[in-house]
Amino acid sequence: MAAMTLGIVGFGIMGERLLRAALAQEQETVTVAGVFDPAPAAQQRLRESLPQVAVMASAEAAVAASDCLYVASPPVSHLGYARLAMAADIAFFSEKPLAVDVAAARAFVAEVEAWGPRAAVNYIFASSPAVDQIEAWMREGVVGQPRGVSIELAFAAWPRPWQMDAAGWLSLREQGGFTREVASHFLFLSQRLFGDLALREARVEWPAGEASETAIAATLSAGSLPVRLDGRVGATDLDDHNLWTLEGETGAVRLRDWAIAERRMPDGNWAQAPDAMPNERARPLVLQRQLGKLAAMVAGEPHNLASVREALQVQEAVEGILGA
Repeated sequence: MAAMTLGIVGFGIMGERLLRAALAQEQETVTVAGVFDPAPAAQQRLRESLPQVAVMASAEAAVAASDCLYVASPPVSHLGYARLAMAADIAFFSEKPLAVDVAAARAFVAEVEAWGPRAAVNYIFASSPAVDQIEAWMREGVVGQPRGVSIELAFAAWPRPWQMDAAGWLSLREQGGFTREVASHFLFLSQRLFGDLALREARVEWPAGEASETAIAATLSAGSLPVRLDGRVGATDLDDHNLWTLEGETGAVRLRDWAIAERRMPDGNWAQAPDAMPNERARPLVLQRQLGKLAAMVAGEPHNLASVREALQVQEAVEGILGA
């Protein structure tokens, strides 16, 4: 498989994280064409922090130099950049959500599915070793017949401290909020494991003005499995705490704080997987696994990255919750 040449649009948190993962990847798998960001401050930060990476003059220049475009810009611009890649007949890998409008996202997915298979969305649980462990426990019968999933999210504040440079959109209702940014990942995981999402009921708490949500409570189903989702800002002293828990007839397993797989023991205590690691250590490995699968996609080989159809279904559930 020839090395994939990757262009990046957006040098925010996710753009930088995937860029650093790509630079650490074997060059036989991926090489970096360069990065485009329209913000002068982002361009300067790239020049200072990673001077070996080309600062592209435009998104079109990034597309022209690449086999695949990674779209890591704010959500309102995702569709435009993805369509640039499609027009040039190169692959694209987008952050979620696909768009800020569900109808626009549906129309876009129809375009992509008519265009071809070289499109995916960066839902990280597609490459998580902790999720691999949970699936292994399920195959081993640790859980037995699944009974339900619960998702608990808690934040000291929103946006989280490392996101403050993007607070201009992350903190507002149009594009931001923790339901789109964080809950979507755990809804994707539930859907990937158990089937299509359907929203049953939801409640949202909004602050005054145009700020994003401060609390949500929702019941959904993933296939036939009930899913309960609760999230709140100000409910913890931690910047970011989350639990995805699967209860079954014979036991329970959970994913804690993005990266730690645990199973409930007979005494009721939770035990970590032997190779569990905190998210700070796991994240670069997950992104490198995503990049390996992205290279496979570009080469026309099998992969299990999130499809645009899966991303649309998650977005429909998320916007259904926020519109309740």
